[in-house]
Order: sequence, then structure tokens, then C-alpha cells
Amino acid sequence: MIEIEHLDKRFGTVHAVRDLTLSVPAGEVFAFLGPNGAGKTTTLKMLTGLIRPTSGRIRIGGWDIAQNPIEARRIIAYIPDTPFLYDRLTATEFYHFVGTLYGMNRTTIEREREAAFAFFGLSGHAAALVKDLSHGLRQRLVYAASFLHQPRVLFIDEPLIGLDPHSIRAIKRLLREKAAAGMTIFLTTHILSLAEDTADRIGIIHEGRLIAVGPLDELRTRSGTRGDLEEVFLRLTGEEI
Repeated sequence: MIEIEHLDKRFGTVHAVRDLTLSVPAGEVFAFLGPNGAGKTTTLKMLTGLIRPTSGRIRIGGWDIAQNPIEARRIIAYIPDTPFLYDRLTATEFYHFVGTLYGMNRTTIEREREAAFAFFGLSGHAAALVKDLSHGLRQRLVYAASFLHQPRVLFIDEPLIGLDPHSIRAIKRLLREKAAAGMTIFLTTHILSLAEDTADRIGIIHEGRLIAVGPLDELRTRSGTRGDLEEVFLRLTGEEI
């Protein structure tokens, strides 16, 4: 579902991503980990078409994102670490706005909205302006809107920022359910327990290079430890304290 071949990105003298090759199949939760500045967010922005790679190729669902950007973007959703919302719209208006971007009719959007708002605890805030929502409620609204068009691939940068424990538990469960139904989920996070709990495979990027990829047990073998993901991560990135 996600195919990355020899992906490179330079910003002047900074080599942010170096010769990244990776494949993620349908129905997998893939966690992309790395220290600050390792190239995680840069990679996500290239995968979603927000920035162009210096070289390399990206295909999403078989669509080359450089040659067929509209077709590729129709099947993806992207939740950045700091999502942008229109403050002067109500939660319902924002949800409908997102649906119209994907060519959905009003009846379908409203049917989906009722179910999504109930699931994410937004029903009581449907008429509230986005600017009046708490950070956590804004995050829930972003999740609700992101699933509206039934994306086949979901990219998330730091999925649990600003969420309370109840929402965190619901999001973890939801991601696993979506993956079981065939959605491909590619996420970055600094919360290693999230990756340990939800990811089928984990990739670790360090100084722009993918240095390890596989299920946690394989990464344990490679790192020479039977510890948790935190210990594996620190050993592989050479950042043990």
C-alpha cells in the first residue's frame, strides 16, 4: 500500500532523509520512530505530497504521488502534530467542509457525522465554534473528520498529543480496528509504549537513515536485548544514558 524507493531529501546542506526504501502492506500499523531531527516528519510530509523529495519515488495504493497526486491524496488522510482548523466554523460546519472536499453529498456527511461525533464524544459540541473547543476536543474533531472519506491509508504525526487517558484508549482501539478492516496506518510518535502496544512493525530512523525495521522481537534480536522498546530504541540509536 505504501512503497518508498531510494527516497532522499536535502534542505541546502542538511541531508534530512537518506536513501529510504520501505514497503508497508495493507492492514498494517507501522510505527516510524527516531530521535528529534531524525527525519520522521520530513518523511511524512513527502509521503503525503506536502513537500517534494530531492530524489526517489513514492507510491500510495499503486499511485505515484508525484505523477498522480490527486488520485493518491483521495485515498489518504493525514493528521499532523499541529492540525489546522478554521476557528470561525462550528464543529459540524468543519466536518461538512471536509466532506465536500472529497465530493461527498450532504446526506452521507450528516449520517457519518452523527456516528462519528457520538464515538468521539463531540455530540454536545456540534454547534460550538472550533475556536471555543479545548485542545483535546479539537484533536477529536480532527480524527472524526479524517475518517470521514474512508481513507485506505492514514498518516499520523504524534497521534496522542493533547488527548486524555479515555481518548488515548479509544484511539488505540480504533487504530487496531481500522487496521484489522484493511486500513494501512503509518504513524510517528515519541510515546514508545504506543508503538509497542499497537504496531505490527516498527521502523527506526536515525540521522536520516532507516537503521532497523521489523516486529519488536526482531528489533530485540538486532539490538541484543530482551528489554522493552525503549531499551531497544536507545541501543539501536546509540543514545543510552
